[in-house]
Amino acid sequence: MLDLLIKNATVVTMNKRREILRDGAVAVQGDRIVETGAAAELVKKYPDVKKTIDAAGKAVFPGLINTHNHLFQTLLKGLGDDKVLSDWLAQMTFPSAVHLTPEDTYYGAMLGCIDGIRSGTTTMLDYMYPHPQPGLSDGIIKAFRELGIRGVFGRGYMDTGVEFGVQPGIMQDVATIEKDARRLLEEYHHADDGRLQIWLAPAAVWSNSRESLEMTARLAKEYNTGITIHISETPFDREAARQLHGYWDIDVLEKLGLMGPNLLMVHCVHLTPKDIRMAKYFDAKVSHNPVSNMYLSSGVPPIPRLVEAGVTVSVATDGAGSNNSNDMLEVLKFTALLQKVHHTDPTIITAEKVLEMATIDGARALGMEDRIGSLEPGKKADLFIFNPAAAAKAVPMHHPVSTLVYSSSQANVETVIIDGRIVMENGILTRVDEREMLKKGQQAADDLSRRAGTYHLKDRPWRSLAY
Repeated sequence: MLDLLIKNATVVTMNKRREILRDGAVAVQGDRIVETGAAAELVKKYPDVKKTIDAAGKAVFPGLINTHNHLFQTLLKGLGDDKVLSDWLAQMTFPSAVHLTPEDTYYGAMLGCIDGIRSGTTTMLDYMYPHPQPGLSDGIIKAFRELGIRGVFGRGYMDTGVEFGVQPGIMQDVATIEKDARRLLEEYHHADDGRLQIWLAPAAVWSNSRESLEMTARLAKEYNTGITIHISETPFDREAARQLHGYWDIDVLEKLGLMGPNLLMVHCVHLTPKDIRMAKYFDAKVSHNPVSNMYLSSGVPPIPRLVEAGVTVSVATDGAGSNNSNDMLEVLKFTALLQKVHHTDPTIITAEKVLEMATIDGARALGMEDRIGSLEPGKKADLFIFNPAAAAKAVPMHHPVSTLVYSSSQANVETVIIDGRIVMENGILTRVDEREMLKKGQQAADDLSRRAGTYHLKDRPWRSLAY
């Protein structure tokens, strides 16, 4: 007996032929897709089904893949508005990070992942870099597991950088970092039937010593896992890396053995043509965070040049402290519009390419393209059902990809399935009490802002201009 059959839908497969099946169906057994095809044929082929979803008038998409986040920052929404990156870090983010508790990271992750699931996100990479006390990683992992999301937890760290503004309270020595990273890898890597992974995430080249970066390369090889790191987000990142290490940030990675197919470089706003060639040569991947780059006025990454060079580019929200949401649907639209207006060329990027970046390219960036990123037989059943009639913004739906990228909202994301399990059905989360989580998340955010001394930012004076 088949576990699940979604029928009568427009199925956007994202397979190699990029087929869109009108009046299509998706058959799911356990955690895997067993078949896609015409609804009439699959209904006839699978007469015995435990659960059938009639998705007439709706579309089915592969789950969106968010390749960069700082989920603890969900508690910081709205406190860091109208600041450049250096002030945003020094005045709001670092002071908050020093006072984090495991309960904070749990509720931050809960809020962020709920927001993500409601926007069709099925895979989330969290990049947890401040560790002022033990147990912060475990709070986030607990939220991943309770929600059932496919989670990549990046164990972040910094062991230097005081001269560049890093607060000593969130720094750790290399021995402490390695010990805890090993603990997480041993306990959680590939847990929950492979739904959970542990990566290594040095915060930036300029906030990690040579010893720390060499440890990262060694540990990643030992555990056969991924590495993610902020690269060239601003000119400061490049210059600070050169002051500390004697080379630009991407050159440091190459010299210390971190460049490779398992490296995911985040932001990459200020890459040079040589940097792009290096990324392609080493098959390093990129995570593009357009909303954050605009929010902090970091600049516009050379996405078309990266794509033309054959570099895998994925997309992400970044932390809600520099985005104010975890909504991947916003990211889709801004990914397209940012490049169009920057290049004054409406053809520079298409809706179809944006969806590739959020699905199959995101899977490739995480080394999971054999498991997720498209709706194909043998792949994990990670998908969402999109109902255009749930909100006027998405009606009419002529081309499903265009509607998703340019005309959608969270109201249109009706049902979300991860690993073959329904985590949201008809707009209702199935694994947690959402209302209770939102209430407790607000309380955690208020308590953190009081401890961190950022509570005054809630009642900042009205500013028509930011100076």
